[in-house]
Amino acid sequence: MAIAPAVVAPAPPTAQVVIADGHVDLGPRFVDGKWTIQLRDDTGDPVVWRPLENVVVQATDKAEVSVPADPAYSFLGTAGAKVWVIPQVQQAGVVWPGWNTQDTEVATRVDREVTWSLNGVDGPGAFTLFLNSDFGKPAPVFDSRKPFPQETGIDVNTHVHGNWTFSAPGTYLLDITMTAKLTDGTTVTDRRPLRLHAGPGNPQEAFKSTTVAEAESQPEQSTSTSTGTSWLWLGGGVVLLVVVASVLFVVRRKKATA
Repeated sequence: MAIAPAVVAPAPPTAQVVIADGHVDLGPRFVDGKWTIQLRDDTGDPVVWRPLENVVVQATDKAEVSVPADPAYSFLGTAGAKVWVIPQVQQAGVVWPGWNTQDTEVATRVDREVTWSLNGVDGPGAFTLFLNSDFGKPAPVFDSRKPFPQETGIDVNTHVHGNWTFSAPGTYLLDITMTAKLTDGTTVTDRRPLRLHAGPGNPQEAFKSTTVAEAESQPEQSTSTSTGTSWLWLGGGVVLLVVVASVLFVVRRKKATA
């Protein structure tokens, strides 16, 4: 008789962890009554919500691809250039970060939507987050080469995945805010850094990145590109109901500030 493998308990929320495989979600919660951005870690059993200061999301070398010749993806760089992509559709051996507003208290207390803002990006290259529509065309959410802040609306009780891209290897610090109006008329907001690491190098170094207060004084970063390998995941045919729905609401509610 086959013996089921032992279930490995996840590290406690107080531990610093690098997540390079499996499903995670960024989202707001009420922690001890306070509106707080955290990361839901589904890579172990049970699920753990982690403080952002204790997590690095890593795009390993398995996420390295090349920018396609399709002009629709020219915003990623020159065709053939190396880029690290955490794809919208889950791939084996690659972390799969999404974002959600499905926490029970969030879903019942928030009035209509959560506003997700990108206030700045500190990193060695360009960062983008975009969605593929049902026809495979990219719908941008964030782009570190554009003016900050940038904003998008997330409908309450929503779960979305997108394509996270990095034009150069290294650590990226995303200065993010999530704000919502509650059904009682009050407004809640939280601002924290989200740490990511792309490609080679030591992802643990990302824990040495600046705090939110220091991030406010960071200059906007320039872009960089280099030569690369084959294109893997971002062609057409990404047909998932959650993807189609997410593109509709992101495009409809996109509120990037010029």
